[in-house]
Amino acid sequence: MWQSCGPETIKIEREADIVTARQVGRNMSRQLGFGTIMQSRIATSISELARNIYLYAGSGTITIAPIVRNGVLGLQLTAIDAGPGIPDIRKAMEDGYSTSGALGAGLPGVRRMMDEFEIHSSPGEGTRVVVVKWNGPIEEGV
Repeated sequence: MWQSCGPETIKIEREADIVTARQVGRNMSRQLGFGTIMQSRIATSISELARNIYLYAGSGTITIAPIVRNGVLGLQLTAIDAGPGIPDIRKAMEDGYSTSGALGAGLPGVRRMMDEFEIHSSPGEGTRVVVVKWNGPIEEGV
């Protein structure tokens, strides 16, 4: 039952924490009744957000929480760090842009895979990304 799913916060300090966050998100999305494709998109989004925390900020948190809005059940991911921040969010949201030599699919990919995407970042203060994936109307027994 979705009511039994509470928010879970995973500290991201080591590379292994990325895997843990991904597993928690996949399990919670399964409990909430998301299909396997959506579970994969959620898990991939968590991986991207957690990897950004690990690579660029060193540490932070990912909070995974069920939400309901207007009778629709969803899953919200909140990634928070106190790292160096993103100097140019518009640039960081461009496909192919990377400061680490990676493919640059991270944040733009997360934005495409999720239904809602919000990012706030201040140089020297850190970054907060909140994304939501909606599943559909709440059903009894789910």
